[in-house]
Parts: sequence; C-alpha cells; structure tokens
Amino acid sequence: MKAIWNNTVIAESNETVVIENNHYFPAESIKKEYFKSSDTHTTCPWKGVASYYTIDVEGKENVDAAWFYPETSELAKSIKGYVAFWKGVTVEE
Repeated sequence: MKAIWNNTVIAESNETVVIENNHYFPAESIKKEYFKSSDTHTTCPWKGVASYYTIDVEGKENVDAAWFYPETSELAKSIKGYVAFWKGVTVEE
C-alpha cells in the first residue's frame, strides 16, 4: 500500500493494518522527511489518545493529516505506533 499526497509517496508498506476502513502503516514505512509533529491530540473511546503529524511536501502543508497512537488500549495494540491518513491523502495499492 502507498500513501500519496501532493503527487508524492509519503509512506509505503506491504504490512498495513486495516481498522475502520483506515490503513495503518508501520512507523518505519513513513518517509519521515515529510512529517512534522503536531500539538493536536484526540481521544478515541476504544483505541486511546491519538497524536498527529502535519505533512509537508515541497513547501505545501496538510495540517494534522496523519495520526497515530503512541499508546493504545489492549483492544488496539495491533496499531500501536502505526500511522493512518486522511484530509486528502490517497491510500492505494
């Protein structure tokens, strides 16, 4: 699977985990040069507290377009540290 934004592959992996129609990519599969930490956090009742990244490709920013769970509930342990996308990021094979 590939995550693409601004015509650039920002993550690629054969080992994604699909939960609630989102592909979660292993942390090592993201191209870190395109990711900037964000101060945004949200809480999922069953997964835990999510942290976010802003994606920056060629000077164009997509604020909080990627999220991950640094710590998870027992139910979501399969995606601990994995990264998922929204806000116009395309995920395709």
